[in-house]
Amino acid sequence: MPIYSISNGRLSPIKTTPFLERQVQTITESNLEIIFGLQLICSEFSAGSFRIDTVAFDPETSSFVLIEYKKDQSFSVIDHGYAYLSTMLNHKAEFVLIYNDATVNFLGKSDFD
Repeated sequence: MPIYSISNGRLSPIKTTPFLERQVQTITESNLEIIFGLQLICSEFSAGSFRIDTVAFDPETSSFVLIEYKKDQSFSVIDHGYAYLSTMLNHKAEFVLIYNDATVNFLGKSDFD
């Protein structure tokens, strides 16, 4: 989809350049609080048989947020999301440990939604 800039009421196409998923991940993780109001917990976290790109924490809801970066569109992304949810629920203690390592708060499993 083309992207345009507006100048004096006229649209001009903006030249786009390809990017790598890793570049988007780095920029997003550096700005998680500004963009989403989330706290970065861990990058490239392994739980079970999955590697999760970004683990963040939402202090408003006391819940973890898992972010997977994809350049392409695919229905398998939904399946990937369900697999991550299952992994997180089955490895909740590991997520609590990385949260406690990344923050000054020490919380237990029951403190998270």
